[in-house]
Amino acid sequence: MRLATALFLTDRTISPVRLARALEERGFAGLHLPEHTHIPVERSSPFPLGGELPEEYGRSLDPFVALAQAAAVTTRLAIGTGVALVAQHDPIGLAKQIATLDHLSGGRFTFGAGYGWNREEAEDHGVEWATRRARVHDSLALMRALWAGEPTAYTGEYGSVRASLAHPKPAGGAPPVLLGGGAGPGLFAAVAAHADGWLPLGGAGLTESLPALREAWEAAGRAPGDLRVIPFGVVPDADGLARFADLGIEEVVLQLPSAPEPEILRALDGYAQYL
Repeated sequence: MRLATALFLTDRTISPVRLARALEERGFAGLHLPEHTHIPVERSSPFPLGGELPEEYGRSLDPFVALAQAAAVTTRLAIGTGVALVAQHDPIGLAKQIATLDHLSGGRFTFGAGYGWNREEAEDHGVEWATRRARVHDSLALMRALWAGEPTAYTGEYGSVRASLAHPKPAGGAPPVLLGGGAGPGLFAAVAAHADGWLPLGGAGLTESLPALREAWEAAGRAPGDLRVIPFGVVPDADGLARFADLGIEEVVLQLPSAPEPEILRALDGYAQYL
């Protein structure tokens, strides 16, 4: 089983360069970074995990810039977003960022995409909250048109692009797209229609939810072996990782603390026992 990592890198944590080198030296598979452009101080959106919003949400580095640094100082480490807030981006510009990062990293990028939970943040980007899911799906289709091998037009409800010259292309074609979100029929239908797999936060309840996801996947005409499910933000223990393996999970993303370098390195050394 491949073990990757995720955390909020901020202006107060270990740097992307130091972290990426430490991960590759120890044999971890990848690094995934979340995205928040800003956190409005006056906020009515509740923190999905409950309690007070941790400080790192308002201090997080831009994931694409930080991942570019990580890729530049490694050769094997996979990189990805976990998750990017797609509706808050211009999809044409986002397609260029991703294609460039994947090209320069030699095809190491996985696009973790999400809908977002912070209504105020999204509204500052001009996103009408009720449309955000449809906007994400529309943006994914538009980006795939720009990543296509030949100039391809796309006309959607929220965005369109003419058939265009758009290089560089991602190194291996369109990068894998994994949707984040809570288990349920709506999310599973979206994964089957618009993505290559699912990033379940924490991985709890997979024994019950995986059959429903696989049913939705196959009902959409997708090949069973193409579905990727990567539990995300996991605090590991041997029994939990064994349960994931029994379910056919091939990769798990472990949660690291948002912390200075010494604490991060201690956490990595502790997690290394599971490699």
